[in-house]
Amino acid sequence: MTAPLETPDGRYIVVRGRLWRRSDPSLSDDRRAELVHDLMEARRAKKTALGDDDPAAVEQAHARVDAAKTALGERGPVWWSDDAPDETRRMAENTRYADWFASVGKP
Repeated sequence: MTAPLETPDGRYIVVRGRLWRRSDPSLSDDRRAELVHDLMEARRAKKTALGDDDPAAVEQAHARVDAAKTALGERGPVWWSDDAPDETRRMAENTRYADWFASVGKP
């Protein structure tokens, strides 16, 4: 599997032309691993709850996913300090990364 394209400033990866915020690089490797583990457990719990048709468990698992992604820095307040806006979920060609994205070729 090929690693996703990463913006030059390291803030986003590009998946099918869309920007997704990367984890906060200031997190220690141990803390990042712990949070990723929590995220994967929460995603598995959500899948199980969906299969069991248990709306309460789905909601609880969804909240755990959100908490892990927020702690990773992928959601919530941005982890950079230069006041640049968060462009998560936007198409790269419609952002300040448009020229860079055009120059690297659309994967």
